[in-house]
Amino acid sequence: MGDTISNRITSKFGLFTLLCVIAVPAHSQTVLEEIVVTAQKREQNIQDVPISITRMSGQWLESKFAGGGDVLELASTVPGLHVESSNGRLSPRFYMRGLGNADFTAAASQPVSIVFDEVPMEKASLKSFPLFDLDDIEVIRGPQGTLFGRNTTAGILKFDSRRPTEETEGYLKASGGNKGTVNVEGAVGGTLVENTLMGRFSFITQHRSNWVNNAHTGENDAMGGFDIYAGRAQLLWTPSDDFSALLLYQHQDQGGNSASLFRANVFDQGSNKLNDNYKRDTVWFDGGNNNPAKIKSFGVTLKLDWDVGDHTITSITSYQDIYDRFARGDIDGGYGCLLSFLGLCQPGPAGPPSTPFNPAASPFVVNVDTGGDQEVEQITQEIRVASNLDGPFNYQVGAFYFEDDLLSISQNQSAGAPAFVVGSVSEIENTTWAVFGQGSYDISEQLTLTAGVRYTDDEKDAQHERPATGPLDPISLADDELSWDVSLAFAVSADSQVYARVATGFRAPTIQDRLEDDPEVTTADSETIMSYEIGYKALFEKVRLNVAGFYYEVDDMQLVAVGGDANTTTLLNADEGVGYGVEFDVDIALTDNMILSGGFGYNKTELNDKELTLPVGPMATSRDPLDENGRAIIDGNPFQHAPKWTANLQLDYTHPLANGNELYLFTDWKLKGKTSDFLYESIEFTFGTQFEGGLRLGYRDTVRNFEIGLFARNITNEHNPIGGIDFANNLGYVNQPRIWGGEARYSF
Repeated sequence: MGDTISNRITSKFGLFTLLCVIAVPAHSQTVLEEIVVTAQKREQNIQDVPISITRMSGQWLESKFAGGGDVLELASTVPGLHVESSNGRLSPRFYMRGLGNADFTAAASQPVSIVFDEVPMEKASLKSFPLFDLDDIEVIRGPQGTLFGRNTTAGILKFDSRRPTEETEGYLKASGGNKGTVNVEGAVGGTLVENTLMGRFSFITQHRSNWVNNAHTGENDAMGGFDIYAGRAQLLWTPSDDFSALLLYQHQDQGGNSASLFRANVFDQGSNKLNDNYKRDTVWFDGGNNNPAKIKSFGVTLKLDWDVGDHTITSITSYQDIYDRFARGDIDGGYGCLLSFLGLCQPGPAGPPSTPFNPAASPFVVNVDTGGDQEVEQITQEIRVASNLDGPFNYQVGAFYFEDDLLSISQNQSAGAPAFVVGSVSEIENTTWAVFGQGSYDISEQLTLTAGVRYTDDEKDAQHERPATGPLDPISLADDELSWDVSLAFAVSADSQVYARVATGFRAPTIQDRLEDDPEVTTADSETIMSYEIGYKALFEKVRLNVAGFYYEVDDMQLVAVGGDANTTTLLNADEGVGYGVEFDVDIALTDNMILSGGFGYNKTELNDKELTLPVGPMATSRDPLDENGRAIIDGNPFQHAPKWTANLQLDYTHPLANGNELYLFTDWKLKGKTSDFLYESIEFTFGTQFEGGLRLGYRDTVRNFEIGLFARNITNEHNPIGGIDFANNLGYVNQPRIWGGEARYSF
């Protein structure tokens, strides 16, 4: 792995900086465009909203998801945002300002809420819908408990699809690349009945061939591929000027061999560097049936808007249904051995054994093949009234109802098991209702006060069942909470403001869909957060700048401990979690045709619980002090999967030609700092600085609305460990390989 990461970063960014300098002329009169967001459920200039927000659209989206990329591509692309998954593309997990949840089970709750077309998507599988035909993505940091009611202690990712238009318009885009990558997507929309009915239909199909060999079975090209089909249909009915109805239907069908590839023995004890056992295109699996993963789902949403004088009444009704989801994997990352504690394990047909003899591991047996089926039904109903008054005061009030039902059927095969059999059946029902209100008052022409409040009531009921012994005792958890926020914004000038915000948030109790005799290890109490934020926003002729500093305290913080010497998964609450840091976004118009954008986020996080200790993996080297039982004392440790810092840089350049057409170049780079994979800190699973870059360049015919180009993701083909499990074989999983290819797009 040759030269150091710092040298590689320096050389690559040195070249990038040189490119920028060469391209910048001495003078420029470019003016940046206004950015409109809906973070407070009404359209506002991003510079006027007293919240830390980043909006992504245009070339940014086109580049990020080129070559079959999914929502995991968003990791580290804006300040403070991290995304990871140990379950592949079907179950992403989100972190903001260090706050997230590493729980891999289907019923896990998240402090970062995903809102898709104004509907919160609660379960992890609902968050994996393919991204296409989007208008924008808004990253809204900090607790959002007033207007958004699903587990928003950390923030929100808000995805908005392109809406139907009166004019007939659309596009067709196709791309192909290495590893058999094919991506085709398109959309068409316009007026169906003049002045009354508009529609839009959009679709995507993605394919990647299997490219990972299973050296244990001798099967080539056994894993890593996927096939994805998804579509969205919308009808917008506007029978009068004061009423509209939007009906949205979406469907997906994903399949392939794309569950996460766990790789045994890729870290030597005492090192976090990938060793010679690691080969990106090769694994040694004796189980998992080549890691299949599939999901089928559909959703229907109806949004109604009535303008009644000085007020708008909005109703949003949604039903989401995952009716077929299955995933399976060789979780131990190799091939197991019942006699590991006698030192009698031998290599298989090829490669290193998954369980080399290690006295510290005895008699721990590593041979885990797990999977399961899921079905999820979610119903949401929101109704709100928003004022449109001419005076200094405006407000919103409303109510929200949420209900979902998860059926989870786990299957597993461990050491000595004769078959892949049903291990447990879990059904978990969650019912939530809330009422909320928020108002803004212009104290003066420069000073605006915004305040909101939300009351939430949450109840969960679970029934677990063993096939052999029948149902266990039912589990019920319930809690309610009053959340609030207050912000004060002062307009320093017409184009700049400073603001201060105090906000609280609430994450309801959690029940895992995992069977244990002791419900204490599969449940966690509610957590609450108190957050403080100050910020500065400014829009100059050629520079847009947003800067924020934050501090928060989380009481009874929900955590999950995975692995350890007994291979357990335990939910727990820490007394307190504390985080603070800074973040900024900047856009600079370097020339009439070139915009340089970037961001940086620093997160200092710390767990505060002097009594909390955790078991250490048999081959992990703990950095933490140990108690008399050999358990790690984690008081003072950073949060799990919380990068100490993130940075991103984008360059968007368009070169006009004499005939009016254009050449374009877009390159983006993302970095993240030190990240600990577990709640206890270990040498093997604490990862240092990582980075990835992407490139998109091509030719655009502005008359015929046609463009062709080339793209590359992970252009330098970085091999970045993104997680692991502290079994007795130091296994890890890594990022996606370099994907490159060509694309063409026609717009009309």
